[in-house]
Amino acid sequence: MKVCIPTMGENGLNNFVGEHFGRVPTYTIVDLDTDDVKVIPNTSHHMGGQVDPPQIMVKEGVNVMLCQGLGRRAITMFEEFGIEVYIGASGTVKDAVDAFKQGRLQKASINDACGQHAFRDRHHH
Repeated sequence: MKVCIPTMGENGLNNFVGEHFGRVPTYTIVDLDTDDVKVIPNTSHHMGGQVDPPQIMVKEGVNVMLCQGLGRRAITMFEEFGIEVYIGASGTVKDAVDAFKQGRLQKASINDACGQHAFRDRHHH
C-alpha cells in the first residue's frame, strides 16, 4: 500500500507535513510494504501545471493520502480517483505514517469535511 503526504521539502521521512495539500512544493510517497520513500514535485495546477493533485498520486499508484485537513471539494475529488484520505497528520512524514499505522488518523469523508456546515449541506445532493 502506498501513502502520500503533502510535504514542504526533499527530506524523505523527515519532511514536514504541509498544511495545504494543493500548494505544497512536494509530495512524499511511502510504500508501506517495502518502506520505499519517493519524493515527487507538485506539478498540479496550483503550481502552474495542468492536473489536479489526485491525478499525480494516481499515476504513482497511491492508495491513501495523509494530510492535516481539507475541504469537501477536495475530498470528493480524491474519492472519485479512488484515493482514501486520512486527516490529522502533523509533524514529519515519519510521524504521519506512524500515526496512520497506529490507527490514530481519522478517515475523511464528505460528512465531516470542515465541521459544522458540512452537516447541514448533507441533504442537498
